[in-house]
Amino acid sequence: MKAIPAFQSDANLKRRIRLHLKSLGFTKATDGSLCPPDLEKETYRHLHRKQRKAKFDRSNPWLEEKLEELKHHFASGAEINPENIVAELEEIPPSKQNKEDWRGYLFRLASLTWSVPVSSGYGRRMRFLVWDRSNNKLMGIIALGDPVFNMTARDTHLGWNAKQRAKGLVNVMDAYVLGAVPPYNQLLAGKLVACLVRTKEVAQAFERKYGTTKGIISGKRKHARLFVVTTTSSLGRSSLYNRLRLGDTKFFEPIGFTAGWGHFQINDRLFAEFRKFLARKRGKYAKRAKAHQFGQGPNYRIRVVRLALESLGMNPDILRHNLRREVFLCALAKNAAKLLTGRAVQPNVRDVVTAAEVSAAARQRWLVPRAQRRPEFQNWNLEDTLRLIKGQSQPPAIIVAAPAPFAVNM
Repeated sequence: MKAIPAFQSDANLKRRIRLHLKSLGFTKATDGSLCPPDLEKETYRHLHRKQRKAKFDRSNPWLEEKLEELKHHFASGAEINPENIVAELEEIPPSKQNKEDWRGYLFRLASLTWSVPVSSGYGRRMRFLVWDRSNNKLMGIIALGDPVFNMTARDTHLGWNAKQRAKGLVNVMDAYVLGAVPPYNQLLAGKLVACLVRTKEVAQAFERKYGTTKGIISGKRKHARLFVVTTTSSLGRSSLYNRLRLGDTKFFEPIGFTAGWGHFQINDRLFAEFRKFLARKRGKYAKRAKAHQFGQGPNYRIRVVRLALESLGMNPDILRHNLRREVFLCALAKNAAKLLTGRAVQPNVRDVVTAAEVSAAARQRWLVPRAQRRPEFQNWNLEDTLRLIKGQSQPPAIIVAAPAPFAVNM
């Protein structure tokens, strides 16, 4: 077999990168970053459709079997009485030997109804199913994972310095999946699911799992308690999390925007080619990429892409896609900023209530009034959900309750 000269292989890879970005609708800005076609919500959805399709393709080996087994957990509109909805959280046990139990597969099926594909998280992870116990149907899903180290909006809001951040991040999580499944999303149940992050059940589950763990790097015992949860909207600005209150209790508040950096525009196929390309180089690029793989979360993927682009002689600023997403913060402790900056020791969590209490308030605040104004949720049937899961239809615009995946918040 005739060997392909390295420069020819490099040129082909550069060409594929440019063609891929062009197919997504990006153009190049004068500073080397990317210009999206516009900042409308439909543009955000369009730019993620290829990744959504790739996620369906990866799910094919198990999807049909598990969907047939678990489809009865999804509701039709006729099975929902908004006045009787009672939300209950169930934590999903960790997979064993890379095998999920049925709850893990149900979570993955539910995530396929999102208009933007979700990541699998990294580092510490907690996943929950949200059940409607009035009919034992799945209402929504929640996944919390390790926060990114640098997030300007969060760090500015909390007012901590680098040393305080390094110590305090153990008490912070990021909601990388958060929302309601259809047809509950049509009843604004995404607001209810978001509010469940600030409940006793979530705080207690966190403390059971991570309250006495040791740091991987420091080896020190971490006496962790969950004080803060952040999330980002998947489609730019979000009306779902904005001013999210029940009575006098604030659940999420907007604190700023991401800077528009990330790697979602580099699909899995290109990323695999980048890794092969760096391996062929064998020198500092391959070593540096490999050395930072473990424990670095999304930073590893960013690093690999940046190194590959630099080695190809391309501007790494194409990692700046300029799709800014709104950042929201939920303080489980009302004095979270003081706790994380050393100005307080005892957390104020007196107003953190149970999922049942949140459910009752949200039902009257959002769900019942929405059902009276928009009764068409009753027309949704199970087949509509199954088509979404199989990728045979696009999610309706109302499904926006998912934080941004495949992105680094900077």
